[in-house]
Amino acid sequence: MAFTKVTEIIKVAPAFTQLTDLASEQLGGKVLYATDDFFAEKENLIKPTRGIFITDKYTDRGKWMDGWESRRKRTAGHDWCVVQLATLGSIAGFDIDTNFFLGNHPPHASIEGINLSNPNAVSDWDALDWQEILPKSHLDAGSQNFYECHNNQLFTHIRLHIYPDGGVARLRVYGKVFKDWSQVAPNTEVDLAAAINGGTALACNDMFFSAMGNLIMPNRGANMGDGWETKRNRTPNNCDWVILKLAKPTDNIQRIVVDTCHFKGNYPDTCSIEGCLADNDEAVLQDAVEWQIILPKQKLSADAEHEYIEQLVNRGVFSHIRLNIFPDGGVSRLRVNCKL
Repeated sequence: MAFTKVTEIIKVAPAFTQLTDLASEQLGGKVLYATDDFFAEKENLIKPTRGIFITDKYTDRGKWMDGWESRRKRTAGHDWCVVQLATLGSIAGFDIDTNFFLGNHPPHASIEGINLSNPNAVSDWDALDWQEILPKSHLDAGSQNFYECHNNQLFTHIRLHIYPDGGVARLRVYGKVFKDWSQVAPNTEVDLAAAINGGTALACNDMFFSAMGNLIMPNRGANMGDGWETKRNRTPNNCDWVILKLAKPTDNIQRIVVDTCHFKGNYPDTCSIEGCLADNDEAVLQDAVEWQIILPKQKLSADAEHEYIEQLVNRGVFSHIRLNIFPDGGVSRLRVNCKL
């Protein structure tokens, strides 16, 4: 089994970082256990955004750090923690981010995975039959450390080992959600754009202020940064756009929700939605597909959920959708609810 370190001090993120972060707290991931988190809590590992540094901030245990940091180990062994993924999935790569951990980062790390049907029954995480999915690998201080994973098995939990101790700001576990649609009752309404169901944000023309992937996260946006926002565009009649791949093709779109939550002075004036059917993403990215209008141009308002049912004009078979916003601005969430 081959594992490849993609880059040293990070300059360009590899392609797998466009996949879903299966460990994301926002999506439902949890840090369940750590051998030690004396200086900084294990839960920080899966927080959104990269870790920050506040120069004069201290706790009663020492310097405040935005990550998971164990104490200096004075005995044999090393530290590790267990992360429950938000959903069952296959893993394509990792980002072990040591941002701002400079004199206190671990020099090496490894990762194991496991597929548990009943995690609530686990009493000893160290006694499980873990499978190595990233061998002991070098970590650079104060940087993102990207590693590819070529194991295509499905996992529910991963275990991050650090050698021997120290701090990691964030852990990203990029991969693809596995959804067993045979277990979903017929006529159930499901948001096929949602990341938790396997939807992905494929491409956009601009995400200057915040990432397109926020559009398909659970719940309403937490703040204005928790959405997709483009820069102010001065080109007359401009249109910004984002393409989402649905979790599965559908011919039964029932309801679409465009939510401008928290976008008040910067929401788009209007929007429209198109759909296409393609058996590969490359055709969509090359615009070698026929886009059809699903939702004609609609006026938007500030900080509001806009639900469209009767306004939908095309209920054909679609695998991808494109949200167009005029002329620019921010959208918090996009829901594409379909009946199975």
